[in-house]
Amino acid sequence: MSEQMRKVAVIGGSRIPFCRSNTSYAEKTNLDMLTTALQGVVDRFHIHGEKLDEVIAGAVTSHSKDWNLAREALLSTTLSPLTPGITLQQACGTSLQAALMIGAKIATGQIECGIAAGTDTTSDPPITFGRKFSQRLVKMGSARSAKQRLLAFKGFRPSELKPVLPANGEPRTGMSMGQHCERMAHEWKIAREDQDRLAMESHGKANRAYDEGFFDPIVTPWSGVARDNNIRADSNMEKLG
Repeated sequence: MSEQMRKVAVIGGSRIPFCRSNTSYAEKTNLDMLTTALQGVVDRFHIHGEKLDEVIAGAVTSHSKDWNLAREALLSTTLSPLTPGITLQQACGTSLQAALMIGAKIATGQIECGIAAGTDTTSDPPITFGRKFSQRLVKMGSARSAKQRLLAFKGFRPSELKPVLPANGEPRTGMSMGQHCERMAHEWKIAREDQDRLAMESHGKANRAYDEGFFDPIVTPWSGVARDNNIRADSNMEKLG
């Protein structure tokens, strides 16, 4: 580890277009999206077959099947399979935290280079069974005879098959992100008109940025989509009001 902090540079990046839930990416997974975004970086900077020091990435909402998401995604790209992958999770800040970790490791001499990334989809939620039915499946999986497998379902009730959907509210408060935002706006006395104006201007700037080619070297077209489909170019204060 270096005794002196080294300068860190962001060379560039790549992302896929943003899409509304259950539209163009309805059949895609976090792994699909992260893999494509990473491959976009590999293609843009011609690092096929290169062994990087680290790829750090993650998602807030993941399936149990997305084991070590970052590592599996990089293995699906043309990066060297010897590149380490670290998966992390932080609500609303996964990719930012990944970038901070990569930057800190470079600054302290632990690594020379790396990729930070993040992905999330609400079109492919991790829907599961309740704990009781899940325990039955575990018992059935460890059973060594037909009798033991049948006993695992002793007392079974159809209600146990009711799917468990991901909670929209946070466990501690029971409030959703939107509800927390409303509370914050109230406490900080942020007027609705100011919020609407910021939203309108943001959509307008995003639309102009696409028209002027700003996103051309940044966005990797994918799944038939070359432009964010959640930009409301015709937004105005009257509509928002």
